[in-house]
Amino acid sequence: MASDDSHIAGLALRYANAVFELAAEEHALDQVAADFQSLKTMLRDSPELRRLVLSPMFSREDQSKGMAAVLAQAGANDMTRKFVLLLAQKRRLFALSDVIRGFEQLLAKHRGEVAADVTSARELSAEEMSELRAVLKNKLGREPRISAHVDPKLLGGLVLRVGSSMIDSSLRTKLNSLRAAMKGQ
Repeated sequence: MASDDSHIAGLALRYANAVFELAAEEHALDQVAADFQSLKTMLRDSPELRRLVLSPMFSREDQSKGMAAVLAQAGANDMTRKFVLLLAQKRRLFALSDVIRGFEQLLAKHRGEVAADVTSARELSAEEMSELRAVLKNKLGREPRISAHVDPKLLGGLVLRVGSSMIDSSLRTKLNSLRAAMKGQ
């Protein structure tokens, strides 16, 4: 299983590098990044789209037609459309999420940004996001690119991931730690 995961990661990274280099040459990094952000949101929010992308039961023609319709409705630029349809024709659409993730990492590095993944119990306000961005920029010395998620199970607080580091100040974790400490006594 691990070798399969590394194969997918390697495959996705090769495609991410290719689309990044092409977009850079064509001065289309911002357009492709915006299209990929839209695709990422659609994949997260649509079980039907995820099924189309991930299921080997769909033919390459079905995947191509479906993705062409999705991209047309989203107003994707020509480079993004050609790239995603190439993935469909090569039967590599299953790697799309990993390709997008790889592209985002390359773009962040290119822009001198650092990716930060923040999970909170509720949606953070614009003021809270601004404050978090300022704190992260001060601590990291680079502009953070924050990806925010909501997980009500946290009860309160935040879980912050930057690179391989994680800071978990969630209420759920604190309660679990307290529960474990009380059982130990």
